[in-house]
Order: sequence, then structure tokens, then C-alpha cells
Amino acid sequence: MGNHSILIVDDEAPNREYLSEVLSEEGYTVATAANGKDAVARLSQDSFHIVLTDLKMPELDGLGVIQHLIDNKLNTIGILYTGYGSVKTAVDAMKLGAFDYITKPFKADEIKVVVKKALDHLALQEENLYLKQQLKAKYKFENIVGTSEKMQKIFSLIDKVASTDSTVLILGESGTGKELVARALHFNSSRSVNPFVPVNCGAIPEELLESELFGHEKGAFTGAFRTRIGRFELASSGSIFLDEISEMSPNLQVKLLRVIQEREFERVGGVKSIRADLRIIAATNRNLEEEVTNGRFREDLYYRLNVIPLHLPPLRERIEDIPLLVKHFLNKFNNGKSPKKAEFSKKAVSALMHYRWPGNVRELENLVERMVVLCDSPVIEADDLPEKVLIGAMGTASAVPLIDLPEAGIDLSTAVNEFERSIIIQALNKSNWVKNRAAKLLHVNRTTLVEKIKKQKLEKPTETNM
Repeated sequence: MGNHSILIVDDEAPNREYLSEVLSEEGYTVATAANGKDAVARLSQDSFHIVLTDLKMPELDGLGVIQHLIDNKLNTIGILYTGYGSVKTAVDAMKLGAFDYITKPFKADEIKVVVKKALDHLALQEENLYLKQQLKAKYKFENIVGTSEKMQKIFSLIDKVASTDSTVLILGESGTGKELVARALHFNSSRSVNPFVPVNCGAIPEELLESELFGHEKGAFTGAFRTRIGRFELASSGSIFLDEISEMSPNLQVKLLRVIQEREFERVGGVKSIRADLRIIAATNRNLEEEVTNGRFREDLYYRLNVIPLHLPPLRERIEDIPLLVKHFLNKFNNGKSPKKAEFSKKAVSALMHYRWPGNVRELENLVERMVVLCDSPVIEADDLPEKVLIGAMGTASAVPLIDLPEAGIDLSTAVNEFERSIIIQALNKSNWVKNRAAKLLHVNRTTLVEKIKKQKLEKPTETNM
């Protein structure tokens, strides 16, 4: 108990002495103040777990001391004591933010009980705060690995959007980390203490998805033997993540549109409207504009969802992040049940950077885990990699890159710029970022390479960015 500090505030010396004696005997560290002004001055210099203050004092009374704790957001519990005639004022103080009150004349046992209860409450608050911080840290957006320019733009956008309630539409290929970004948005928002409810709209049969989302009343359909709460209700005051939103049927698209517009819905078979106090985050790996043009997705719903679009780049467009991602996943899987600590050789990492990664970050994560588990040597060489990765790497490392020209065409300037960026990064990584050696690999002058590095805004990756 000696680690717990208590400040006693009273303009009457006998009361200060009595309370100091009672609490000191319990092992608490006790300090005193002769009035409210002295207490405020002391609180500006030292921190206390509890302030035990008399209600009636000249100049600044106990209510003023409690108000000071609240206004300055001090992590200190305020307890009042007063005579029977001022109990109503003490109750009002509790409404203001005081933890409890004690009536005079003092009883030692009552003082000990109230102080112990206050400290238990403070400990619980601190434990809850720690757990919330741990959970938040797990999905903190800075922990999404990437130092590339495209990922830095993603981080900046998440930072701006997380604190709002705006609907976000996350776009990107499968495996780019859409759900991880959705969780980062939620756990860095004011709704983080409330539920995050993910729903994969493409994994649930159409006939079940409506009930899954909105719930149903008993007897609403055959097999509805009891009332069921849907995902929208479960996400109350939190966030709902609608993954693969493009797979939702036209009928459900209409109902979702109403939820977004009216912020209410009914359970299947129900007539009572239920308020939807939640944030909607949607995601898809399809081009929704094309889906709208082809009549497969409602235009009005698209614009309701597309308030803040967030485009996640495929891994092949940020290959400079691959070394960091490899280290990140190695740390993850080396700390698991694997008895050995594995690492990738420079040639192996180079081969990984030449591969196109159709499965994106998820494919890379799976490969790293497989290599850690199956490779007998602590150093994973290029020859240990799966054949498809080596063949794919050789294809992309050829003098003429293999690019599939899409039906809609391609921006030549952007494609050339990205190819140049890719080649420069590969040369820098092969030369361990020694510019003279990289310039020789590329058959250009060092000054030319330095100018291109500045133009591409390339920086040597460091482990501290992970």
C-alpha cells in the first residue's frame, strides 16, 4: 500500500491529523493541505491517487477541488467528507465527478473501506486502459508494414479518417490487407471500445445473408425457432466491416442503402425499426464503377459507400516493402513454435522482389511461414523457394518485362516510371544500397542514379519502420 499516495485537504488541523494517522497506519503515503488553494497548488507539483477533501472551506471549497481534478483530467479520485446537513451537496458533487462521500463524525473503519474501494476502482480503470491500449496497438496503423510512398499515403489517409464517422470504401486486390486496414480505422477511432463486427458478404449464401445482417424474429420463416440478433445490432456503437460488398444481391443492396440513409432497419419478419448507431466500412476486390455500368451494383449505393475511397496497392507496385515484410513475418513466425530462427539470404529476398505476387501480402506471409517450418537450414536460400516463385522471378527479371495490356489500355508514362522504379530498387538492394555498385549494375553514372533516386523519392528501408 505504500505506493499509494493520498492528499488530505481540510482547514481544521485536528481533522487533518486524525485522517493522516488513520491512513498512515494502513501504509499509505499521506500529504496534507490546509485549504483548497493549497491543494490545487500541490496537485500542480505532485500526483496523488486520491484526494480526500472537506466540503466546506474558505475561498476554495471541496467542490472547487473536485472541479479542478475534472477540468485538468487528473488521474486522481476525489472523495468528499461533510456534515449531515450538507449531504445533498455531497451527492451533487458525486454527480459532478466525485467518487464517494463520508459524513462526519469520522469512523476509522468507514474511511478505510471507502479509500480501499476507491483504489480498487482506480486499479480497474488502469487495467482496462492498459488492455485497450494493447488492443489498439495490435491494430495501430503504423504497424501495417511499409515505407513505400504509396503506403505512406495510405497511412496519412487512415490518420485523417479514423477519428471521423465517415463511411469508408476500401478497394484492392485479394490479399492486400483490406480487413487489417478496416480494423486500424476502428481501433484508432472513438468507437474503439465498442464492437468491430466483420461480415464476408461473399462467404454467406444469399438466402442467409439478410438474416445474418439484420437478424430475424421468431417464426419469420421455417426454422426460425427463436429471435436472433443480427450483425448490425451486434455492432451497435461500434463498426461493421462489410467485406466483398460487390457480392451482395440487389435486394440486400436496397436494404443496406436504407440503413445508410435512415440509420435504421428491421429484423426479418419484424415491424419495429431499430436504430443503427454504427460506422460502416466496406471493401471489395472488384471495380465497383464497372459493376455499376454493367448493372450489377446500384449506383446510388455506390455513391453512399464511396464517401472516402481508400485504394490499397498490390504488392507488385510496392516491391521496396518486400524486405521489410519478410523481416516482419520472420519475427512473427520465429517467435512461434518453430525451434529454430530462420532468415532469408540476400539472393532469396532478391528473388522474392522479382516475383509478381498475385496473392499479394497474404501470399508472401504464407510463403514465409512455410519456409520457416520446412527449411532445414537456418538460412533460406533462393534455391529453397517454391518453383513457381523462381520461375515467376525469372520472368519478371528478364530484360523485357512481361506486362499484360488490359482491355482499357495503360498509361505508358506511369508504366515506364514504375518499371524504372522497380529496376532501381532491385539494383540498390542487390548492392546493399551502395550507389556506386548500383550504378554499375544499371550501366549509368552515379550522378544519374542519384538524381533518379531523388526523383523517385526512394529511401533505404530500416527495421525501425516495421
